[in-house]
Amino acid sequence: MWLNAQVMSDQEQPSLIRLARASGERGRVEPLNLGERVRELRNAKGWTLEQAANHAGLARSTLSKIENGQMSPTYEALKKLAEGLTISVPQLFTPPKKGQVNGRMTVTKSGEGAAHATTTYEHELLAGALTKKQMLPYRAQVRARSFDEFDGWVRHDGEEFLYVLTGVITLFTEFYEPVEMRRGDSAYYDAAMGHNVVSVSQEDATILWVTSLS
Repeated sequence: MWLNAQVMSDQEQPSLIRLARASGERGRVEPLNLGERVRELRNAKGWTLEQAANHAGLARSTLSKIENGQMSPTYEALKKLAEGLTISVPQLFTPPKKGQVNGRMTVTKSGEGAAHATTTYEHELLAGALTKKQMLPYRAQVRARSFDEFDGWVRHDGEEFLYVLTGVITLFTEFYEPVEMRRGDSAYYDAAMGHNVVSVSQEDATILWVTSLS
């Protein structure tokens, strides 16, 4: 799926996702810092850095650097963090629910979503200005051309909807035969089932992905 984060040096700034202020001020946004989000989740469990690092299978120093914004984690580190905290990877990038909010809307103009480029996908996160979302929508350019480019299956909590915007893809799933999909084709599946997508057209295919956060 999404968030196969590129390996970054310790000196690079952590990724930020723009989110609407909880106060509801129109037109103003503030960044969600991944390090602060991880620290918040760790503290909610009452864990020390060492305890959280042990649960995630990471070095204590690595977790400390992530929390303090001194490095951006690789996708493998994100997966370990999510598993250690018993949440899905997308939930690392969204704030906790604090009650019902009605009548909300946000518009993401083409090319204005938060970009996350990786070796297999180039993601553009959509609707980043809204907090407390039940879904995580994003557009992806599928760079991968072979299943072997992935480090095994991608799995996470929730359900997922995929819609092909351009090009041709092959959708690989753990329990079904691979299926070729073209512009206008769609699929809905249990995201806990292993899944990967590769482009089979001459140009990289683009797809719309919507992932539930529960």
